[in-house]
Amino acid sequence: MFIQPRPFDHPDAVKLNDQVQLEYAERYGDEGDITPLDPSMFLPPRGLYLLTYDELGRPVATGGWRTQNHNDEGYLDGDAEIKRMFVVPEDRGRGLARRMLAALEDDARAAGRLRMVLETGDQQPEAIALYASSGYEVCDKFGYYRTYDSSICMAKKLQHP
Repeated sequence: MFIQPRPFDHPDAVKLNDQVQLEYAERYGDEGDITPLDPSMFLPPRGLYLLTYDELGRPVATGGWRTQNHNDEGYLDGDAEIKRMFVVPEDRGRGLARRMLAALEDDARAAGRLRMVLETGDQQPEAIALYASSGYEVCDKFGYYRTYDSSICMAKKLQHP
């Protein structure tokens, strides 16, 4: 397995994004995550998008972060928001999400971000468990889904050397 930076609109990223959207629709009974995203949001140094490939070169996991600062959606100055964390079902349980999360945190820290934030939902217990075991805590709601009862927002301060 190897992690590579890719543009958010790279064909492999689009393929996995389509898969995660289907999963969101199945879990929540709607059209998936409709948070407005643009590929430019993930361009360094203001963000990063990563794909994990298996030994055969197939994309099996994805995740990105984008810069957020204080605004009326509840973000704080110095935030780095995680988006589109996903591992294909057949490769879950192998530690790929944890490796992806660590890579995103390292990059956001290197970019000077102060806090990692994410929004997940109450129908994603595996994601909630991953984030909680990685030091994330439930925080005040922010972002597109901040008014939804099913939304769970979590945050972790990034320690700088």
